[in-house]
Amino acid sequence: MSSYLDMVNSPEHVKKLKPDQLIELAAEMRNEIVTKVANCGGHLASNLGIVDLTIALHWVFETPKDKFLWDVSHQVYAHKLLTGRKDRFHTIRQTGGLSGFALRSESEHDCFGAGHAGTALSAALGMAVARDKRGSNENVVAIFGDAALTNGISFEALNNIASSTKKFIAILNDNKWSIDRNVGAVSNFLNRLLMRPTFNKLQREFERWLNKLPDQHASRVRRISSKAGEAFKLAVTSISIRPNEGQALPSTENQQDYNVDGKGGGGTSSSFFEDLGFKYLGPMDGHDIPTLIRALEFARESDSPIVLHVITTKGKGYEPAMTQPTRFHGIGPYNPEDGLAIKSKTPTPPSWQKVFGDTMLKLCKRDEKIVGITAAMPSGTGLDILARERPQQYIDVGIAEEHAVVFASAMATMGFHPVVAIYSSFMQRAFDCVMHDATLQSLPVVFCMDRAGLSPNDGPTHHGVFDISFLRPLPNLILMSPRNEDELQDMLYTATRLNQPAAIRYPRGPAEGVPVKETPSALEIGKGEVVKSWDKTEGRKIAIFALGNMNSMALKAAEALSQEGYETAVIDPRFIKPLDEQLTLFYAQNADLLITVEDHMLQGGYGSAVLELLSNHSIQVPVIRIGWPDKFVEHATTTEELQNKYGLNVETILEKVKHHFSDAEGQSHKQFKIYGASPL
Repeated sequence: MSSYLDMVNSPEHVKKLKPDQLIELAAEMRNEIVTKVANCGGHLASNLGIVDLTIALHWVFETPKDKFLWDVSHQVYAHKLLTGRKDRFHTIRQTGGLSGFALRSESEHDCFGAGHAGTALSAALGMAVARDKRGSNENVVAIFGDAALTNGISFEALNNIASSTKKFIAILNDNKWSIDRNVGAVSNFLNRLLMRPTFNKLQREFERWLNKLPDQHASRVRRISSKAGEAFKLAVTSISIRPNEGQALPSTENQQDYNVDGKGGGGTSSSFFEDLGFKYLGPMDGHDIPTLIRALEFARESDSPIVLHVITTKGKGYEPAMTQPTRFHGIGPYNPEDGLAIKSKTPTPPSWQKVFGDTMLKLCKRDEKIVGITAAMPSGTGLDILARERPQQYIDVGIAEEHAVVFASAMATMGFHPVVAIYSSFMQRAFDCVMHDATLQSLPVVFCMDRAGLSPNDGPTHHGVFDISFLRPLPNLILMSPRNEDELQDMLYTATRLNQPAAIRYPRGPAEGVPVKETPSALEIGKGEVVKSWDKTEGRKIAIFALGNMNSMALKAAEALSQEGYETAVIDPRFIKPLDEQLTLFYAQNADLLITVEDHMLQGGYGSAVLELLSNHSIQVPVIRIGWPDKFVEHATTTEELQNKYGLNVETILEKVKHHFSDAEGQSHKQFKIYGASPL
């Protein structure tokens, strides 16, 4: 039996298929996504939910001339399959393979890179205005989710679209989920709209009307569009619909059911978009390809900005993902037959995120003033543990990092001690708020940044390697990084006892396997710990300052160096700010070589802080800094692959040490030298 997916190697091939063939193509694409992601992991559920819409988009529009902008781009797998990347799809998120997100350098069909929520509408408007100014005729389509609609950038864009361009297509992909179920007023509004008693009847009538539109007769469609007027206020929006010159519209025989007020649904519903200058079309079934095609053709001819509201099911076509959308949002390898995760043959320690969640629960039980706050990432951060056990001390603000920080800062003025859990790379969004609203006022807010360091499969949009550089300059902020799970517990306990802001950075994935004591201990601010001291007084002495999870690498390097005849100490700094100046200066004055190791960019990182300290005290000691180079590090299958490529490993430390002492033969070792990390 021939496969339609085998026949499709470009968007042009999609246009040659008939409606029933498109439906079969969708089924084949879902199977391809399920089977391939089972091997490599990825964002499964969101990609399954948008297959039908993606097919309809490519049937109606012509990329790369027409522009598709995918918010977050958690949903671009189907797009990649249809745009010449099908043969490489098995490599997605793997070393040297396809990116899991839209990536301009990967394909001309990816017009804008993404990875963080809320960018699609702004970016699409930028392209639409540029199009208008140069007088071209590209269609610009922004596909954004109901979760991304809670992001501040989305609202900023919505405020500007209608006043900036006449031709703009926005598609609201409404599936009720981000990673977890959506929260907040926007989500409640959309849910109320869909749950009205008249919804099913209105939706059917709307779709019957839509399917009466002529097939691919642009002039007539354009004429219908210009005459429709209130026709865009259809279906569940339930507004006062006035017939236009014989145009067939959904039946309104039962006006009482529609609660007509001239604005829609008792003063709500579609007016949300219409008051912002959009025409509104929908809601419609996001899995009905013929209806989607008709709606997109209609929108294409619109002479004003238009929103298409489509209803999709996250995980569509794959039962495990539909019943467990949170688990299948982003998942590792699994058995495609039953959806069960493929477990490692060797036991792994609990994740850093679980340790954080368990610690938060423990601390919240002891102190009712501690509150956990997440920006739509309860399971990703570990705060889902707190949400289940003590919901009164848990708050999800949706995808709104800036709001989360300001909100938490204000709570702190009222005697609470908020703990804001946000991925390191997502904290970039909230920098101004951290500075202006938390640190400037010296408020006791704790920022817990997981995914600090590399997020290998996700790549540069999710690597958390910049947080030290943008947080370290902020006055009043305590900045920490734990080497193991017990130290994370102590740092969190310490931070929640402070009367000033604090931040803790730690990586994703399994922790170190160190037992966590029952009762946490308060750490002395700005004091590091000697993990391994010098064994002898004679010989060439090396001091390795290894930040956070880099301690295990440093200890292995120390063992290897000892076999080469070097005396090596390993220090856990604990605090990036304030530095343990006494400990650092002691080893700088007594060592022949200082090494800093960090899971962070070299520019502005922990090693830079050490160099500043040495310079301030006029101490000249050779320094080797190990960290990430000045580039956006690509995605890969594992962190280890990237560490080996860029020199964050034991072998590089040994190589640089030997090279240093070889060059220094016959010279004074007490010279000020600085070495970079990467051998490249």
